[in-house]
Amino acid sequence: MKTLRMYPTSLNDRYLDEAVETLTRGGIIIYPTDTLYALGCDALNNGAIERLCKVKGMNPQKQTLSIVCDGLSMASEYARIDNEAFRILRTNLPGPFTFILPAATTLPKVFKGRRTVGIRVPDNAISRAIAERLGHPVLSTSIPQDDDGIDPAVLAMAYDDTAALLIDGGEGDGIPSTVVDITDSRNPEIIREGKGELM
Repeated sequence: MKTLRMYPTSLNDRYLDEAVETLTRGGIIIYPTDTLYALGCDALNNGAIERLCKVKGMNPQKQTLSIVCDGLSMASEYARIDNEAFRILRTNLPGPFTFILPAATTLPKVFKGRRTVGIRVPDNAISRAIAERLGHPVLSTSIPQDDDGIDPAVLAMAYDDTAALLIDGGEGDGIPSTVVDITDSRNPEIIREGKGELM
């Protein structure tokens, strides 16, 4: 696995291009978010999604899949966002939240039959820049980490056979995102308490 060191405060264009090229080829990458490190693949590539789900032991028919977007405009192409949901998203994003929303029909066939999708717009310039350059979302699943964070070098060893590329953005803090179900936007429901306080 190739490791590229880059921090959110100093983005490296060449490294971002390499990450996007890996995703475009159907590869899996490890990258930092504002919460945990995540495994990511092109959210519009069915084969890549199936491989990633297999690695994580996820059943895409039963578990909510999450996508990382560069902003609300991209999110609105893949989820149905009413006015109240938009207000909640605008107030809390970018930030350490996964918002569960009704899925739009623009998602690939692996999402067929799924009525919901998790939307992330992390407060991390690296993850947003990858989605922006890709031109559409990154399917993302967080990597479990200790409460006191994790050294990216440990991830490189653990996922050497899975991911083609690791972006080392420094140690993660080990706290997952707060998951909020806003499929009924008038009655938001916190599914998992994590980092961040819902406004």
